[in-house]
Amino acid sequence: MNRILQLTSLFSFMFSATTVCQPKDIIYAGTNSLRGSKGIYVLKFDRKENELREIQTVSGGESPNFLALGPDRKRLYAVYSKGTISDGKGSIMSFSIDAATGMLTKINEQSSEGAGPAHVSIDPKGRFAYVSNYSAGNLAVYPINKDGSLEKASDVIQHFGKSIVSSRQEGPHVHSAIPSRDGKFIYVSDLGIDKIMIYEVKDDGKLLPASIPFVNSLAGSGPRHLEIHPNGKFAYSAEELTSTVSSYGINKKTGALTPLKRTTMLPEGFTDRNSAADIHFSPDGGFLYASNRGHESLVIYQVNSSTGEIILAGHQNTGGKHPRNFMIDNKGEFVLVANRDTDNVVIFRRDKKTGQLIPAGRQLMVPAVIALQQL
Repeated sequence: MNRILQLTSLFSFMFSATTVCQPKDIIYAGTNSLRGSKGIYVLKFDRKENELREIQTVSGGESPNFLALGPDRKRLYAVYSKGTISDGKGSIMSFSIDAATGMLTKINEQSSEGAGPAHVSIDPKGRFAYVSNYSAGNLAVYPINKDGSLEKASDVIQHFGKSIVSSRQEGPHVHSAIPSRDGKFIYVSDLGIDKIMIYEVKDDGKLLPASIPFVNSLAGSGPRHLEIHPNGKFAYSAEELTSTVSSYGINKKTGALTPLKRTTMLPEGFTDRNSAADIHFSPDGGFLYASNRGHESLVIYQVNSSTGEIILAGHQNTGGKHPRNFMIDNKGEFVLVANRDTDNVVIFRRDKKTGQLIPAGRQLMVPAVIALQQL
């Protein structure tokens, strides 16, 4: 009997310890190095209480402005406007994630191979990291080792050209690079030349122009971020300069994009200055959200997953200024918005049936916050 009690007590202890050590929802926040920012903030999200709490800050380097997780969710990658490498360019750093706490430890760092890195993404198979250098107008590819460390760039693709908005499009400005769902292609949005370039990804980390190597955006629109529907059939481009979303059909064999429709991100009658920023799908693909800087809102679209059509379903004020980035949690229950100019991460509950957002009445102050990533 005593033996049974001992085993029961031991089991209860082990279960309790495991429960305690399991991480809650962990959110990583990237920032600009302004107004006292400490770097990358590691936040714990309590979805029952709608609360965010800071548990770690990671310093070293300036402006870790965009973040991406590896597919195994054991590594985090961040691009810095200026890292610890003295080459006059930005950098990309890799971090290991503690399985029990979600906290970060730096693994290594490489030059971004260009000035002004603005975006990082990871190959769906975990083979490569892709860095978009806005100021330099180029894209760099980094093989990822088994331990999560980054090798030196295996390829650097330089873009050339310009477009009609002289103040913003005097040359190429690569703003993001998004892999296809199978990792065979990479879609590179270049705001400066009004093109989405399409490259075939080779196993050695080299990029080759696809058979149809690009699609033109409307002159002066400035493609910024691209989001691919979960079914892999459609892509949606947030166009910064015209505050529009362009939708495309995807040829999965060739990677080619076929234009379908352009849709405004703004409500009727709004005439003040605005620029589009981020764009994301709900986990089920039923709704598409994009952020407006100026109108200070998230636009909400209902999505027809069969035809690719998007229909305006409303707007939600972000509770701050300059929503450069936002995230929808993995369960589709919450949306968190990074308002850069008001230094706040604002929490919204999400109605899964209607797509509408309801302010949860909670926020966390994070200096110059500009990027969010959920573990």
